[in-house]
Amino acid sequence: MKILLSLAIGYTSFFAGQTLVLAKPAPVSSDVNQIKKVSFNPPPLPTSESPPGGRVRGGAKRGLCPLAEPQLTALVPYTQDVPTVINVWGLTTEAHPTLMFFIPYSRSSEYPTEFVLQDHKSDSIYRKAIALPENPGIISISVPQNISLAVNKRYRWFLTVNCDPQKDSPPTYVEGVIKRVTLDKKVTEKLKTATPLQRLDIYLQHGIWHEALKTLSQLHQENPKDKAIQEKWQHLLTSIRLEDVASQPLLPSEP
Repeated sequence: MKILLSLAIGYTSFFAGQTLVLAKPAPVSSDVNQIKKVSFNPPPLPTSESPPGGRVRGGAKRGLCPLAEPQLTALVPYTQDVPTVINVWGLTTEAHPTLMFFIPYSRSSEYPTEFVLQDHKSDSIYRKAIALPENPGIISISVPQNISLAVNKRYRWFLTVNCDPQKDSPPTYVEGVIKRVTLDKKVTEKLKTATPLQRLDIYLQHGIWHEALKTLSQLHQENPKDKAIQEKWQHLLTSIRLEDVASQPLLPSEP
């Protein structure tokens, strides 16, 4: 049933000015210290499709959500040609990708939080109430096994936090687009035998944001005292202008 963004598009109208359980730790390859920096060069926006638009920061200019620094943030690349034209989007190769967000609010606030995924027809195909973390930090949200992203189709996602118990004021939210693509067969074969750091490099080379971020976040959590991996995490988020959330804690995925 088409929702017409009773939750999501409705939110956009208020902001018209803003256009896993982790696997067992994998051994870190000896090449970890050979890569001093990592950065992401996003693929160009496709000219054959409409601009994705979106909102990478939640902000709190309206509504009742308290000011927070950093703000609610989607860990996704974005472009900003002029102050009011923002495009938030990333590529994935997975049918059930993982997205990551910085949440500045804690569970004690009891703010209703929801993740919504829509298909290219703006039909809501997945929505989930998200439990706020015990303390602010970076969370992961995965598309479940019963929902599969089709290849070469765009999907729009929203993460909303409603700080008004009466829901009379607009929530704070982030919004963007994810698109599933396929990689060349030779590249896919390389991924099967690659170490985690080699996979990271392959994903970065081919503009696959969501798997690159997930791979590095897992390494970061599995090796929390490894300074080289910490630096890579910092460099990756700095390369997409989100350096202010790079030092925030990575929280375990909900079972």
